Amino acid sequence: MADFELEDKVIYIRRTAKTYKGGRRFRFGAMVAVGDRQGRVGVGLGKAKEVPTAVQKGQYMAKRNVIEVPIQEPGTIPHQVIGEHSSSRVLLKPAGQGTGVIAGAVPRAIIELAGYTNLLTKEYGSRNQTNVAYAVIDGLSQLRTFEEAQAAKDAAI
Repeated sequence: MADFELEDKVIYIRRTAKTYKGGRRFRFGAMVAVGDRQGRVGVGLGKAKEVPTAVQKGQYMAKRNVIEVPIQEPGTIPHQVIGEHSSSRVLLKPAGQGTGVIAGAVPRAIIELAGYTNLLTKEYGSRNQTNVAYAVIDGLSQLRTFEEAQAAKDAAI
């Protein structure tokens, strides 16, 4: 994919340990979101023995998984949608001018990098950060503009 100016944000870094005969060995996982704040956004999970390497891998994976999303006039989504991943569900709801982004830490990072300024979210089910991030991306990928929905409706007739 073409490399446009993408801003990145580390959503979280987690440490895992495996016990060996000589002690514990640590590995790190980094969830990274990338976006241009103009309708392009992606998330990626990178894992490595060191934090900087994990973050780099996360950025690489996020850039590979960039999607385009529609942005309505007051900086919101065209319609309400529920994104799902595993047992996590995230409700994304359009909001009026001046509302701001009302969301938890994970959805907020992704939504702001996508370019939305007025949006309401609610997390249901599992609050696992990885699953919530993928559920937000699933919800954003379901969005359609009025014109796209009308064209699909006309094609079905």
